[in-house]
Amino acid sequence: MKKSSGNQMVPTARARALADPVREALAGLQHCLEADVGFAPQAARRTFVLGLRDGLEACVLPPLLQFLHAEAPGVDVQSVMVARRDLAPELASGRVDLALDVQLPMGNDIEQHKLLDAGLVVVMRRDHPLAGSPLTMEGYLAARHVLVSSRRRGPGLEDFGLGQHGYRRELGLRCQHYQAALEVVAQTDLLVTLPDMLAQRLAPAPRFVSRALPLALPGMGLYLYWHRDQHADAGHIWLRENFINTLHRVQDTGRNHGSA
Repeated sequence: MKKSSGNQMVPTARARALADPVREALAGLQHCLEADVGFAPQAARRTFVLGLRDGLEACVLPPLLQFLHAEAPGVDVQSVMVARRDLAPELASGRVDLALDVQLPMGNDIEQHKLLDAGLVVVMRRDHPLAGSPLTMEGYLAARHVLVSSRRRGPGLEDFGLGQHGYRRELGLRCQHYQAALEVVAQTDLLVTLPDMLAQRLAPAPRFVSRALPLALPGMGLYLYWHRDQHADAGHIWLRENFINTLHRVQDTGRNHGSA
């Protein structure tokens, strides 16, 4: 099923066509075996593919991998970025096992579970002119902002909320990653608005100062997505339960840190 191409062996067109059916058949066999004997985490040898967007990796992966190394040392994880328009097909094909994202329109074959509402905070450098007092709406709108988005154009989630109240902020930068945004914020007067759980992980004091967004906006709802074919799979059930527990621990840790 391979042919020579220069000094390399590459799959034939037939092999590429069979790749997904074979993968699905093997996954089905694995599900059948687990249905008979259950999922034994300590003995399991399995790879789970997670669809995680920027920033969420830093929040989710460290505690999740710490748990897996202790409870399921043979289980490993691949974290991938999936465009939202491709999420349902990726879950249906089995190329992605579980995805975490905001609420999205999905078909009946995609299961979803709301995990939490992440509040929004405003992050600035510690010696920012606005850092010495509570942030007002006047100060927020007078500043320039960073928008983090994988899209080339269009407003962010926070901009929709601001617009509903008749507000519009001025952008100084649009970039793809929160880590890059925070490096810019640390060295300029730009502000970045982001979910509180990301700020707690990525923008620690004393380098940064976090302030409450001076406008009551709905939190960013985070949802877990998976395909219905995986719903009764013992290993997938185990993963979902512990993924949910991990997210709740992250949120609780952030709340305790914020109230300390």
